[in-house]
Amino acid sequence: MAVPSTAITRLDLSATFSEFDLAMSRKGFIGAKACQPILVGAQSADVGKITIESMLQTGDDTRAPGAGYKRGDFEFTKFSYATDDHGREAPLDDRTLRIYRDLIDAEGHATQRAIDQVLRNYEIACAALLYDTNTWTGAALTLAITEEWDTANAAVPINDVETARQKMLANSGLMPNALICNRKQFFNLAHTDQVVGLIKFWGGDDPKRINAAMVAAVLDLDFVLVAGGDNVMNAANEGQSASPSSIWSDEYAMLARVAVTDDPQEPCVARTFMWDEENAGALGSGEELALVVEEYREEHRRSSVVRARNDRDLVVMYPEAAFLFSNVTTI
Repeated sequence: MAVPSTAITRLDLSATFSEFDLAMSRKGFIGAKACQPILVGAQSADVGKITIESMLQTGDDTRAPGAGYKRGDFEFTKFSYATDDHGREAPLDDRTLRIYRDLIDAEGHATQRAIDQVLRNYEIACAALLYDTNTWTGAALTLAITEEWDTANAAVPINDVETARQKMLANSGLMPNALICNRKQFFNLAHTDQVVGLIKFWGGDDPKRINAAMVAAVLDLDFVLVAGGDNVMNAANEGQSASPSSIWSDEYAMLARVAVTDDPQEPCVARTFMWDEENAGALGSGEELALVVEEYREEHRRSSVVRARNDRDLVVMYPEAAFLFSNVTTI
């Protein structure tokens, strides 16, 4: 017989969906915006999505006197998700807590370390999903940029984005709403002669203060999602010397249709499915948790342990809803 868990949910340390998004943003992480989370009631399921053909289908809408309106229906194709448990723990030794209690909030710092590791691993998973050259391959879905965006006088990022936009429209009929890139690529893009020239032309601002919203306007997009200051992971195995590497590669960038609602039928490039059985919030609060923090005792170590976790799966919804650039930066 299974023994009930003695762990208690620390609602004061856990994060709702809005708090999860805020924590990601503060670290410069963009995964939750590129692969917007949605809450699901089952750990795994075969569910339906509207086919591209059905989304674009037209039909006769005329009605003769005395007759009914013609009817149609969307066609669905199956896709599946299966969430996995992800989490990290941090011990809180009783003696250590007493030693440092007048200096630092040891519990808060330990909890934050566990949360940060879960957030960073989620960001790494989102980048790996979207920059997958097995999913995005061939001329219809990819473009190797001829003039890299760090060649300011020769690069033509507006033309590159427009080429990708037209290919996305031809593939799916979907209009992209976001460019996904890292901070280095954004800096290069924002300081190309082509972009600076347009911003000067319409009087947006001093080019030294160009921001993501201004560049999005130049590119005719709603968002430019820029992976920020914490866009770094250790690429070395545990126990080896550190090998810092960009989570969102300097080599790739992506034009995409990202979700802006929690409607599961909204056409978009990718979603994060989070199982609400594992991520439940306070009873009656109406808020579900995107990140659960729990605490339990290990008396044989005279320690408490805090654990940050969530149950999730990342799924590409429509490969046609994105276009992958390569050769973005001179390596």
